[in-house]
Amino acid sequence: MFVKIPYSDKELRVVDISVGYMGAKTEIRNTPVSRRENMMSIFRDRQAFWIPTSSDIGSVSGPWDKHLSRGARGDFVDDFGIQWVYEPVAGGSIVRGDVPQLLDDVNDWREKIILPDVDSWEWEEMGEQAKPDLTRPTQVNVNNGFWFERLISFMGFMTAAMALIDDDQVDAIKELFAAMTDLGCKVIRKYCEYFPAIDMFTVHDDWGSQKDPFFSEDVARELFLPYMKQLTDCIHEQGRIAYLHSCGHNFNRTKIFIEGGFDGWTPQTMNDVKTLYKEYGDRMVFGIIPSDPEVPKMDEAGQRQAAREFVDFYSEPGKPIILGTSSSGLTTPAFLEEVYSYSRKVFSK
Repeated sequence: MFVKIPYSDKELRVVDISVGYMGAKTEIRNTPVSRRENMMSIFRDRQAFWIPTSSDIGSVSGPWDKHLSRGARGDFVDDFGIQWVYEPVAGGSIVRGDVPQLLDDVNDWREKIILPDVDSWEWEEMGEQAKPDLTRPTQVNVNNGFWFERLISFMGFMTAAMALIDDDQVDAIKELFAAMTDLGCKVIRKYCEYFPAIDMFTVHDDWGSQKDPFFSEDVARELFLPYMKQLTDCIHEQGRIAYLHSCGHNFNRTKIFIEGGFDGWTPQTMNDVKTLYKEYGDRMVFGIIPSDPEVPKMDEAGQRQAAREFVDFYSEPGKPIILGTSSSGLTTPAFLEEVYSYSRKVFSK
């Protein structure tokens, strides 16, 4: 049961420094509960002790990264035989463009695609090697996912996008997505067995461009929603949180994400995040990425005032958020400190 704890200025004392995504350093404060307890309260009770940042979430590697991700910072061949090339400028990997695509027509998927033997992966060995930080929630990043991003890796973007609206390929897409989702559920259960400290799974499937989604709502409902719901049901049956990573202008797909069972999503800033929060913040935990380019240019007083205004807007009862900082350079130490201290005061009342 959530019990409010009065705020004390002693909480601002920095007790440690953690290194997270892309080497980002985060100051660990003398918080009244652990970062994990705060985050789990947000998802389980819809109440927060303070507004956490995305840096409060830790990640654990494992067999997925070794077999079906895009690789880390080097070239990589996944278990489907897809060749990935790391692009330093983009900070990520893409499929090699000088080799033939695995599929031209989804109807051929049973002949062309061999599903990996998940049981043969190094579960016990890698589980024993994992040393997650138990003071913060632990996630598994399911990069490249099971649906559209995976289809793109098999076919290329344009061929995959066209397949979604080709009546002759729709049934085959459903069969492929069903098989990939069954594989995903097996992966989820294996992770929970061998990596018991895991709290959440962040599933990747980009759905939009800078201006619009890649496909219609009807396509999303028919081809994606049933399999999203199957996967998130599996995650929830294991007592874990289902978080979504989906880049692009997906404002009009938020209802699909919610109906698909995802507990949270970090929308990019081309989306109207304030409206998303107002309309859906009681049904989904949003990661809110700061987008005001003026904040770092302000003096300290201005930065702190901006932080208080941010907290005032994103502190409605029953609508907790996460402050997304991993991909934004628009925060400052003063802004982050003020978000912490001011949100602690607001939530402790």
